[in-house]
Amino acid sequence: MLITETKKQVAVIYWIYLFCASAMEIAWLYSLKYIDKDSIMAINWRTIFASSEPILTLLPVVGYIVFGVANVVLISMAMKGIPASTAFGIWMGLALVGAKIIDVMVYGEPYTYQQILFMCLILIGVVGLKAGAN
Repeated sequence: MLITETKKQVAVIYWIYLFCASAMEIAWLYSLKYIDKDSIMAINWRTIFASSEPILTLLPVVGYIVFGVANVVLISMAMKGIPASTAFGIWMGLALVGAKIIDVMVYGEPYTYQQILFMCLILIGVVGLKAGAN
């Protein structure tokens, strides 16, 4: 009995890694949105610490690196216990749906009922992949 519970606990950790990887993918995506190449090129690197403006300009780049590395590390950890095709499908599906939800809720992007239907279909596919992986 204890061995079975331990195996289930170990299996759950891979799914936690996968969901965290999807969150990092979404954060990585939005860090790209805020990178401003022209502002970065205009930074006077000799006086970078003289004000907070150059640091704030570089935050999206730091986010891009941190979220990108965390994303890759977490998805690779998840694939140690979940088949690669299942992990990839779920990871990408959750990232797509999460990005659309953020676009609508945070940025006020318009949406249609067709988009909601297809996001639901993606989530049904994600649930199906997870159920099939057990």
